[in-house]
Order: sequence, then structure tokens, then C-alpha cells
Amino acid sequence: MRTVTVVGASLSGLYAARELRAQGFDGRLVIVGEETHAPYDRPPLSKEYLTGRAPEEDLALTDAEEHAELDAEWLLGVRARSLDARGRTVVLGDGRTVSTDGVVVATGASARPLGGDRRAGVHTLRTLDDARALRAELTGGERRVVVVGGGFVGAETASSCAALGHTVTVVEAATLPLVPQLGPDMAAVCAALHRRNGTALTTGASVAALHGTTAVTAVELTDGRVLPADVVVVGIGAAPNTAWLAGSPLALNDGVLCDDGCATSLPQVVAVGDVARVGGTRAEHWTSATRQPRAAVTNLLAGRTVADARSVPYFWSDQYGVRLQFAGRRREGDSVRVTEGRIADGAPGEDGFLARYERAGRTTAVLAVARARSFTRARRELARDTHETREAHETHGVPA
Repeated sequence: MRTVTVVGASLSGLYAARELRAQGFDGRLVIVGEETHAPYDRPPLSKEYLTGRAPEEDLALTDAEEHAELDAEWLLGVRARSLDARGRTVVLGDGRTVSTDGVVVATGASARPLGGDRRAGVHTLRTLDDARALRAELTGGERRVVVVGGGFVGAETASSCAALGHTVTVVEAATLPLVPQLGPDMAAVCAALHRRNGTALTTGASVAALHGTTAVTAVELTDGRVLPADVVVVGIGAAPNTAWLAGSPLALNDGVLCDDGCATSLPQVVAVGDVARVGGTRAEHWTSATRQPRAAVTNLLAGRTVADARSVPYFWSDQYGVRLQFAGRRREGDSVRVTEGRIADGAPGEDGFLARYERAGRTTAVLAVARARSFTRARRELARDTHETREAHETHGVPA
């Protein structure tokens, strides 16, 4: 390959560019990014950056020295419009084209809006520009903040707003926040974290309408309640950025469909990060974005799948001064038990706890709250057991 184009100046796009150079690709490297910013770290946006504890310069993932080492052409502030696979060309939104031999799709995902509402005071939190706008609104006095969605971004944003002294209400359509990820028992513990820290939690209701002419003044729920609001933060998930690939030969279904090695239906194209559905799963986590590129680049340069990107899923979340860490795959019907620490009055005890999810006598996932050392050990054991089980299945011809 003479030219490889990384579409998406994201975390996964940057890691793919690093892997290309590390694995010996010395040709032309082009990195296309819709945002004007060089790659930056997103997790702090809802936490340290929002509360003012991390300056903007701390978010940068690259510096001048690395830019020189990568020797890449950075095309920032322009989106990819289409992929001409036959002509091996990436068409940009401003009409320019990039002729290329290989493509790494790393376009990530975009926050889902709340019905396209344009009122002032209504925010999503996905990009640096989103975080800048929200942070500006949260300065200069107490605000009534309604966070729509109790997932990780919503919970972290609520925690940050509460730390800043604002009055915060989280609205979650499910019976408990984080039920799909953690199951009802552990989701109840996360709900207790909100309440213990002064955040009101409203569950089993969704947004029916927003009030206010030019700026939001209240949130009306489907159960008829009306919550006064100066600021509304919408955290109802993200959609993979695949619109630019419509009409290409790539298979799309809630992301770019890939095999276990991030290879797509086109031999010259791989996908990584939030936009990639690898082996049937699309994981919007930092660890996936940083681990997938190694196998993806190996397979891109080889022209076929020779490396596997599968790993034990892992994510973390910082809420109300407590770190939650989760690894593995929980399924409906798994039992869960606390093996270290304790839960007191429905909330984590002072020393936190470690919980194990189990199925048929085997650990399938682990959750730790303020128990980092125990979690590291349990996660390592889970990875080893999962690898051994997968090898046993594959040896006997059984899908893992």
C-alpha cells in the first residue's frame, strides 16, 4: 500500500495511525477529521473538564513531537462525504478527493438529540465544543439542571453538576439507571449513589415536551409532571456515524459490520472504535477504541484477517467521587453476589465492594465500586478464564 487514509481524527483513529507507523507502514498517511480539533480525550469532558479541574490543554492526545513522528497529512474541519470503493477514493465534504489504497473507518458516533430541539439551554455532551458550551452555562450562579438519561454520560454529568452546586434531577425512562449494563440489583446501588449525593432521580418516565419560547424553562414528563429547568443535558445514547458510507459496498447495521479482526466486507477497509460492530458487538468504550486498532491495522496491511481483536469488555465511570469498574459480559439470568466489601442501606459501604456475576458456576463479569485493586485482580482472572474457554471451544469446533 502506498496510501492509507484514516477517516476520523478520533481516539481510535489516532491509535490506528500510530499502529500503522509502528507496524512498518512508511507510505502516505492521511487523517481526516470533521472537528477542527486534533485528537483529544473524551472521558474528562463530563468530569474534570466540566468541573474546571482539567484545563483544555490537558485533553490533547498528541503533541508537536508526535505529529512529526507520524508524518501524516491532517485534514481537519472537513467531513468525509462518501467512499468510492471501486475507485479507492474518499470524497470529502468540500469536494476534495483522497485517492487511497487502504481505509481505516474511525468516524465514531454522535450524540442522539432530543427531537432536534434548538432552544437555548438544551445540550448534548459528546464533543469538546459541546463541553465548552455546557461549561459556560454552568458558571455564574446556581442552575436547575435536568439530565435526560441515566446512562454513564448522564450519571457523570449529573455528578459534575451536583459538585458545582447546582440543583440536579436525572430523568430515566427505565425502572433504574444502567439496568441493561449492570442488572437490577447493581443498578439499584447506582441509583442510591445519586440520591445519597443530593441528586433527584425520576425513573419510569420520559420527556414529553420542553417548555420555553427561546430558552428552556421546564421539562414536561410523560406522567404529567413538570420539572423547572434552566439547563437540560440530553444523554440518551449515540448513533454511529455511518451516513457517509451509504451507497458503498460496506455492510451497515448500527455500525460498520466487521469480523472478529475489524475487517469489513472490503479487503482494503477496516473499522475501529464506536463506529465498528466487531464480531456482532459495537462497544462504545475507551478500551475498545485503543485495543482494536492493533489487530485492524495488522489485517489491513496483510490484506486478510490474521489477527483477532476480541477481548473482554471493560469500562469505568467516575460518579460522586467513586469509581465504578466493570468487565465481562452480563446476560439476563446471571446471578450476582458481593464477594468483597459490602453494600450498606442499598449504597456502597465506605470501603466499596466487588461483585461477581455468575452463570452455571462460572464468573461472567465483575463489578467494583471504589475497589480498584481487587477489580484489577478479578479482571485478570476473568480474562484468563475467558481465553481458556474460547480456546477450548475453538479446539472442538464450537463457536465461543
